[in-house]
Amino acid sequence: MKLALKTKISVAAIAMIAATSATAETTEYLRKGKEIIQVSNDGGSLSCLRASDGFEMCNGMLEQADGSWKGKNMRHPAMPKFMKFNGTVVFSDAGLNIRGCAVGICKAEDWVKN
Repeated sequence: MKLALKTKISVAAIAMIAATSATAETTEYLRKGKEIIQVSNDGGSLSCLRASDGFEMCNGMLEQADGSWKGKNMRHPAMPKFMKFNGTVVFSDAGLNIRGCAVGICKAEDWVKN
């Protein structure tokens, strides 16, 4: 009986440690000099969440061999929610460059670390 309880406690402790280490580290960036965007690598999937309203821009971009992140479900806050774009994010020491393209038209923004 005591061994079973110790085993259950050990399994619970291992699960808590695994959950803690899997938590994504979030870095804040400024979009257009005022909007805070919380960017995190959540298990190999990039998230770019606008802090003011939870709008998700990156929608699961995946890391590429060259260190950039790419995806086909990027969204722009000024566009209707149903619109999706091909996107790329490239990180630098000062911030990141995010670029989205649809029908051959591309727009890019630079965000600085907050």
